[in-house]
Amino acid sequence: EDPQAPRPEPLRFYGTTWVDHSGGYALRRAAFALGALLAAVVGALVLRFAYEGLAIAEVGGWVSIMIVVAFAVCSSLAFSRTLGAYSRRADESRPAAPDSSLRSVKAIGFIGVLLAYALRTFVEAPGERLRRAEYEEALARHERLRAARTGNPSARKRNKPKRKR
Repeated sequence: EDPQAPRPEPLRFYGTTWVDHSGGYALRRAAFALGALLAAVVGALVLRFAYEGLAIAEVGGWVSIMIVVAFAVCSSLAFSRTLGAYSRRADESRPAAPDSSLRSVKAIGFIGVLLAYALRTFVEAPGERLRRAEYEEALARHERLRAARTGNPSARKRNKPKRKR
């Protein structure tokens, strides 16, 4: 192990076990996927009870429709944004305004966030593909630099062009 070699960036709930899939990685992934699906189902039941509460209160058909449409739109936006965030790194040159402005949409559409997390967790740890590509690129860069610096430079044979007499 080279102490100067790049280290893998830990993922939330997985640490660095995503590198070699050790330490119960597969079991942890399955548990988190099922947990996220269960949380989404419980959230949907809570929303159904809230909808029934609106029906009991007789607030009107247009309010009920607006609530359903709002949760559906927020859930779909939260799903697509969350799923996309696992495959690309946030741009550090831009301010975090677009992401922070959607925080309330993600809170309302929490079912979409949970479903995106569960879907990604069935495939891999969320963010693993992005981190793996960055880590492998850093390792390759480190190896190229290390290979260029190996050996004693004074012991190398130099191919000097011969002088013409």
